[in-house]
Amino acid sequence: MPISLNASGIRVLLLDIEGTTTPIDFVLKTLFPFAAARARDFLLTRFDEPEVVEALSGLRAANLADAGKGAPEWNDSSYEREVEAADEYVRWLMAKDSKLTALKTIQGKIWEEGFRAGELKGELYPDVAPALLRWKDESRRVAIFSSGSVLAQRLLFAHSSAGDLSPFVEAYFDTTTGPKGDEASYRKISAALGSDPGKILFVSDVSAELDAARIAGMQTTLSLRPGVAAPDEPTHETVHDFVEICS
Repeated sequence: MPISLNASGIRVLLLDIEGTTTPIDFVLKTLFPFAAARARDFLLTRFDEPEVVEALSGLRAANLADAGKGAPEWNDSSYEREVEAADEYVRWLMAKDSKLTALKTIQGKIWEEGFRAGELKGELYPDVAPALLRWKDESRRVAIFSSGSVLAQRLLFAHSSAGDLSPFVEAYFDTTTGPKGDEASYRKISAALGSDPGKILFVSDVSAELDAARIAGMQTTLSLRPGVAAPDEPTHETVHDFVEICS
């Protein structure tokens, strides 16, 4: 059913990425394998960079918490052994589709190398670019909230299959803002955007995220892209294509 932005008083569109703007298979079958294949070399060559040092500290702490869950054992007896341990743990986390912020930092930096070298192109559903243009022409604002790092989000839209779409996106938010299933995250985003939450439409393929956004006062829409099963009893408005989100 079409969503009327004018009738709903919506001025800001807050979009998820995976399963909303971007096919899930692109993330699982292109981005994840790309990062997994290059994680060890990346850590060996950029081990001492401040952001990487901070991410490794986060990985080390998370690994301790995952010790009883089958995670590879951490070994920091030497530089080389810690890199090997971090590489194994990163792969383990990716296999579980972990949303750990430290992991997302490492992935984003590896993908940055791929995007800038032209080895990666951000895949988007074909209706996304026209929708971004249409919403900009209508003076609506667009922001992104994804578990992927802000760096990864920026890269995907700046190096997309439809060209550089970064001028159409005003702001990016990741898990440093808070978990996507926590209503407080959406309140923080509303404040950061300087917008009444009731004028923000959050679009995602995950009902639990939409539930949290709704509690925070946002309007919500469930993205049902190809391959995404509709819930038996939908509790949010649904769309299959951004054409359905219209003025």
